[in-house]
Amino acid sequence: MKILHVETGKQLYGGALQVRYLLHGLHARGEQNVLVCSEQSAIGVDAEVQEVTERIHVVPMSGDLDAAFVWRLRRIIREEAPDLIHLHSRRGADLWGGIAGRLERVPVVLSRRVDNPEPRWWVAVKYQLYHRVITISEGIRRVLLSEGVPAPKVVCVPSAVDTELYVPRCDRAWFEKEMGLASGQPVVGVVAQLISRKGHRYLLEAIPGILRQVPEVQFLFFGSGALAKPLEDEVYQRGLAGNVRLVGFRDDLARILPCLDVVAHPATMEGLGVALLQSSACGVPLVASAVGGIPEIVKEGVNGYLVSPRNPSELERALLALLQNRDRARMMGMAGRAFVERNFSIEAMVEGNRKVYAEVLSV
Repeated sequence: MKILHVETGKQLYGGALQVRYLLHGLHARGEQNVLVCSEQSAIGVDAEVQEVTERIHVVPMSGDLDAAFVWRLRRIIREEAPDLIHLHSRRGADLWGGIAGRLERVPVVLSRRVDNPEPRWWVAVKYQLYHRVITISEGIRRVLLSEGVPAPKVVCVPSAVDTELYVPRCDRAWFEKEMGLASGQPVVGVVAQLISRKGHRYLLEAIPGILRQVPEVQFLFFGSGALAKPLEDEVYQRGLAGNVRLVGFRDDLARILPCLDVVAHPATMEGLGVALLQSSACGVPLVASAVGGIPEIVKEGVNGYLVSPRNPSELERALLALLQNRDRARMMGMAGRAFVERNFSIEAMVEGNRKVYAEVLSV
């Protein structure tokens, strides 16, 4: 089977990281991978990805208004003659990729990684382009069904985490030196793009109350995005610069995450939350909003706490419950590791996608 994958994300995390896992798994099972990515995509220059793909086509792609992407992709489809096209990205690749596949009469599968609602009329038009839609959580699947996508067309295949890379092993001395921390200083991490729906501002509202109880705690925001400067400004305006730092994008999260005491994720919308899976695999307890697919990862009172979205007071209480009870936090972290190993393996994700491919090609 020859699959043409389209992934136009810029950074190699989140959805793009899932594509890397999938490419490896398919290659190991004897399938052929061809990758189409944009000129800015880190996945196109990744050595591991290059090893498991037949060819990588780097093409211009400038988003939802770039209708010319249809013609670029059609040329590649004709050249490669794939059995199936798997669209992994939005940014126009979903719509234009679906049109290109239909015009070339090649079956198209779409991965849906976000739970953003779409107008019902648009859903009725757009989703006719795809033979199947793979959602990374049941939460996203429910959104699509509620908008009128036929149930047989929507399949949930959860995202995966590499539990051999993300392990509960912390080099504390390195971490404290790298992050400029005092010995034993508790740390809450936020691992997310610096964009509005990740909800950083609600955590900033909760932090003063936390500091009154645990004044030495440090909050580290990992990630990049459009809100970097506004968030930095807000940190200073609130007088939190001594306890809150924006540390930017890091490509060594497997080394960092095990050293965090808690990971907070106050998102207002979230398809699933790969960073939550990675953190849980590292034995870190979680505090996250009960939105989208997050309750499929965070089990209340087992590996963390769920809070209402946009609710700083609930965030404050849940974080304090873990920061002030290290034994409880440790037990929840261990439970999270076991939960991820049981339910979010790369093997299951790869086989779930292959099953969808087989069903589409058997029609």
